[in-house]
Amino acid sequence: MRASSLLRSLKVVSRRSPINPVVCSFHSSSLRAATNGVTTPHADPQLKNYKFWNREESTPGQFSYLLEISPESIQKEARIISLTAPDDEANHALHEGALPMGCRLLGTGSTLQDFNELRNSDQQPNVVFVSPSCPKARVQLPLVLAAFPTIEWIHCRSAGIDFVVSDALVGYKHIPCTNAKGQFSSSLAEYTMMACSYFAKDLPRLMRQKKEKNWAKYEVEELRGKTMGIVGYGDIGRACAKIAHVYGMKIVALRRNPSISEVDPLCDVVYGTGKSSLNKLMSESDYIVCSAPSTVETRGMVNADAFKAVKENAVFINLGRGPVVDEKALIEALKTGRLRGAALDVFIEEPLPPESEFWDVSNVLISPHNMDQTGSFMHEATEFFVNENLPRFVCGEDLLNPVDVEIGY
Repeated sequence: MRASSLLRSLKVVSRRSPINPVVCSFHSSSLRAATNGVTTPHADPQLKNYKFWNREESTPGQFSYLLEISPESIQKEARIISLTAPDDEANHALHEGALPMGCRLLGTGSTLQDFNELRNSDQQPNVVFVSPSCPKARVQLPLVLAAFPTIEWIHCRSAGIDFVVSDALVGYKHIPCTNAKGQFSSSLAEYTMMACSYFAKDLPRLMRQKKEKNWAKYEVEELRGKTMGIVGYGDIGRACAKIAHVYGMKIVALRRNPSISEVDPLCDVVYGTGKSSLNKLMSESDYIVCSAPSTVETRGMVNADAFKAVKENAVFINLGRGPVVDEKALIEALKTGRLRGAALDVFIEEPLPPESEFWDVSNVLISPHNMDQTGSFMHEATEFFVNENLPRFVCGEDLLNPVDVEIGY
């Protein structure tokens, strides 16, 4: 019996809530809801089931619990190597914690040479875990894959996989790859609404008036009724839409496969990618949130033409990747008043150099790419790998968060 079939036949009591145990019935419909499966040929033609993880909405630990109560559900062993910086404390759950049944960590290292002892061992790895802390991961990962043809699965401990994507890696696109999508979305959504309010309520003026001890009243803007345009409507984009919707904002979304979100209750309009669609979104939106990944297709996508099409008095917020935006065109739009302002958490060059013009533009809110950097965010990303995807792998089930190394997300 497949693990998913056994789960559907069971009624189990969750042991993850010491205060209020919750009775969970794993029927086929609830299992699909728990994994946020959206059946569509446009989303994932290989698996026919687009699955992604969201820490607010997904049900945690289903397959971990299954392994505890039914060890015979194990279909294969997970023999893991961790490609990471040696002092990366966020990997504690993998390096020091108790792994699920059927899982073993064979070694850790930051280069292929660190795994030399394994090359002639009887125990060959079939899973590679890649951390963004690994120096030159883009170079090392293809070398590791070439040295260990037994590897069946690559997992990246971040939502963006641009730190490993390369022409060499595309040669291994037949190996399934997953990421930590869904772990960082809520904190970035909170940042987005803070950035909207920063300009809507004119927080710079409030700070100046406090310093001046000036009790001068002024009109503020209401977010209710405004339009938020989201460029790159993935998990982060949808998390932003979820909160903006509560504020009473209209949502216009842009994504590569608009059919995935055509029945999304949060979206008023969903556009596909392309210059005309982007320009239309820019012209309709009061607040533009860029959460698109950095890929060959998206680099420089938000360019001078897009900023020329922007709605008067709009605010631009970038929390995805810096290279998606033409920064010279953005600075020009800010200086000329085409944009009311911008909130930027990501840049083409990081750290942002002191000579960057952004530091001197008064209507820019700058943060050092840390708006998802909670005290536990990377630890939680590792725990997702250990507690959610590893149990699925050993049970022979579909993995959450599949990504395409050729497309880049």
